[in-house]
Amino acid sequence: MKLNSVAPREGYAWIRQGIWLFKQSPIGFLMLVFMYVFLAQLAVLVPVIGVFAVLVLTPTLSVGFMTACRQAIQKERIRPMVYLAALQSTMVVRKRILQLGLVYAALILALSFILSMLVDFELLLPLVTSDRPVTPEAIRQIYLVLFFGSILYIPVAMLMWFSPLLVAWEDMSIPQALFSSCLACWTNRGAFLLYLAIWSVVLIAIPLIIGSTLDAVDLGQAASFIVAPLSMAGLTVMHCSFFATWKACFADKEEATLLA
Repeated sequence: MKLNSVAPREGYAWIRQGIWLFKQSPIGFLMLVFMYVFLAQLAVLVPVIGVFAVLVLTPTLSVGFMTACRQAIQKERIRPMVYLAALQSTMVVRKRILQLGLVYAALILALSFILSMLVDFELLLPLVTSDRPVTPEAIRQIYLVLFFGSILYIPVAMLMWFSPLLVAWEDMSIPQALFSSCLACWTNRGAFLLYLAIWSVVLIAIPLIIGSTLDAVDLGQAASFIVAPLSMAGLTVMHCSFFATWKACFADKEEATLLA
């Protein structure tokens, strides 16, 4: 295994390859994403412990989804138990992937603490409780959360993008995997910037435009029936495209050609 450097235009190619991969088993991939969203929503209902469990298991679930991508390429059937692939590996891998989950949980906790010092979350309570009308200041705080949250999450994303796969598939230690993941993202930052920009348009801008347009013509209630399926499909394709980023950044050229 070696770290590859790719041209910025590859960011678009990753999305195209993600679409191709999704087409190999659309029902299977949609099932996996729906399961994750459903279970995550259930876990959030359990105060503190539920959210912590989701964060700790995120690297494990990431390896499971990428394993499903491998299975789809090999024309194998995708099953829900694929999410446990990392935990069914060797004891060393199982221990490391759970420890990586603890690292991820700690990073998110630290990010949340820093964000709480930058944003007044009390002004956002009306959006949750509906006790008071939403004020312009609350809307401003929402934009601050999105802005600062995105900036703060970038280094976390770089550390965690490839590290679960490097731990599970390449038998790396946690420090080595975190460093290699960050190095791969930085080396190919041009491609990642284009990749993330396209997904921002697809998953954020387009749904907002559709929702605003339907609200303008008094069809706001119909927006969820249009936006929700499109968002779910887009989210699933995005997860499939993660596998394309792995192939491009780390796989040998011969192996990378397996992905159309």
